[in-house]
Amino acid sequence: MKVPEYPENEDVRIEILRSLNILDTEPEERFDRITRIAKRLFGVPIVLISLVDLKCQWFKSAQGIEPSQMPQFRDISFCGHAILGDEIFIVADALLDDRFYDNPYVIDEPKIRFYAGVPLIISKGIKLGTLCLIDRCPRILNEEDRNLLRDLGQMAVQELAALQLATIDELTQISNRRGFVALSQYSLKLCKRENKPASLFFLDLDLFKEINDRYGHAEGDRALIDFSMILKESFRESDVVGRLGGDEFVALLSNVDREETQLVLERLERSLEEFNQKSNRGYQIICSVGIVAFDSIRHQSINDLLAEGDRLMYEQKQKKKKNVYNPS
Repeated sequence: MKVPEYPENEDVRIEILRSLNILDTEPEERFDRITRIAKRLFGVPIVLISLVDLKCQWFKSAQGIEPSQMPQFRDISFCGHAILGDEIFIVADALLDDRFYDNPYVIDEPKIRFYAGVPLIISKGIKLGTLCLIDRCPRILNEEDRNLLRDLGQMAVQELAALQLATIDELTQISNRRGFVALSQYSLKLCKRENKPASLFFLDLDLFKEINDRYGHAEGDRALIDFSMILKESFRESDVVGRLGGDEFVALLSNVDREETQLVLERLERSLEEFNQKSNRGYQIICSVGIVAFDSIRHQSINDLLAEGDRLMYEQKQKKKKNVYNPS
């Protein structure tokens, strides 16, 4: 086994890493959503955002394994090697690699055979850690896969560096429009490449203005937060859920057919009904929904899906206004 060397700028690197006050902090949705997407995109059992400290590596986000299941010593880490270069560090088969064949991570759990880590470079060549893919069998990444991994790594970099590109809605703590669009583009690209179905839910709260007018904006914010929680519980972890703004929400479901989409809608309706029965707030959280099946020919981008979903949602809302809220 080969112990990873230290970068030339190690002192500065460690100083910047620790100045972020991110080590030993709780999981955050902004990082977990990236590793969830990566796990689904690449079909690997384990995805990590690993930050490499002086003597250990620390996982800010882990999909497919509990951090406690992996000894986090830097001298046996694959990520310690990955931060020595600028490009994706790939080990196609660890058992055939002189640097890793007898590594504890290879011999024991998680029994790594394949590793691909893109270094998270925030400024002036400072590499804080990696976004890495791990598999228990050998594999390779083609150029498109590498580009996808680089792009997701860049999203992790943007969060680490606290850049102006904010991707989380401050009120509801789900993706905002910019974050939703960025993540959805990757999901659609995968569905198109592998000929997998996808569906978009475009949701808008009904009578939301009345909640604000009658109960106040603080109660309106409370309704938005509750609705976002209902969405997160109703959809899968791998689905991309976001708030576009105001009382408009969206969800992109990948690898779901029409029947599965209908089941998700029914689950959402049940969740709303149960919430309204229990909340007893004097108002109900109700929404209109436009559902669009992804068509790679008709929908060239996520914006095409959003436009059609918005139109279908508006049509449903108008019918409800006529037949439910203002019956003749």
